[in-house]
Amino acid sequence: MQQLRKLDYGESVLVWDEERKKSFLFVLKPAGELGTHKGKILHDEIVGKVEGSLILSSTGARFRVFRPFVTDQMMKVQRKTQIIYPKDAAWLVLALNIKPGMKIIEIGTGSGAFTILLAQLIGPDGKVYTFDRREDFLKNAKENIKRAGLEDRVVFDLLNAGDPFPVKDVDAVFLDLPEPWIAIPAAWDALAPGKAIAIIVPTAEQLKKSVETLKEEGFAVIDTVEILERRILVRKKEGVRPFEKMVGFTGYLISGRKLMKCRKPVSSNSSGCPSL
Repeated sequence: MQQLRKLDYGESVLVWDEERKKSFLFVLKPAGELGTHKGKILHDEIVGKVEGSLILSSTGARFRVFRPFVTDQMMKVQRKTQIIYPKDAAWLVLALNIKPGMKIIEIGTGSGAFTILLAQLIGPDGKVYTFDRREDFLKNAKENIKRAGLEDRVVFDLLNAGDPFPVKDVDAVFLDLPEPWIAIPAAWDALAPGKAIAIIVPTAEQLKKSVETLKEEGFAVIDTVEILERRILVRKKEGVRPFEKMVGFTGYLISGRKLMKCRKPVSSNSSGCPSL
């Protein structure tokens, strides 16, 4: 039988309300406490327990405690921007063919939710280079990634859209920008041949311009989708039905792969296109 690893100070934990299906994510600290709608939960009473254990608040309310999954960490980030939801993130990582050991560029760090997923998937031998034009966004994202315990896999830096990317021969590029077409030439220049780019945009006009630019700049196998998610309510007496609310439109998703053709490099120190 696998030895049960007990929860300890310094770990992130997810506390789940059995009745209301509400959860809280926090780091265990000596003498720490979490205030909830159903009373206080003492950190000291969680330490030493195993995942799935029952804990009681100061009012006797029932909670369960777990180590967070990556989806929990994504959804619970401190937000300064809109985040990429798991339903979209799952499609994006498949479109980008994310694997352990990869070197990835992300333009538009935002709050770092998608950065967390990328850093988790590339493993300790990979690296995510994430860029944003806002220093306050980067500072907040750094804290979110640190809370997820993935800071050693991520490099943060300031960059304006359209500037050459400081990293070359990468395995994937992701753009989350108001005008992603501005950064597409730099993405082509940074990607290794045949590797993927993915983009998320909120409007049809942005979608159209992004796809047109991808074709002009040497990308093919272009795909465009939107993903809708509907949860199902399963009840013993009332039967099964969809929830009244659903996660509908959250953005258009675009992917493509780099063609090997000669084009003018973005920067003077770029290797450009080899002789074919």
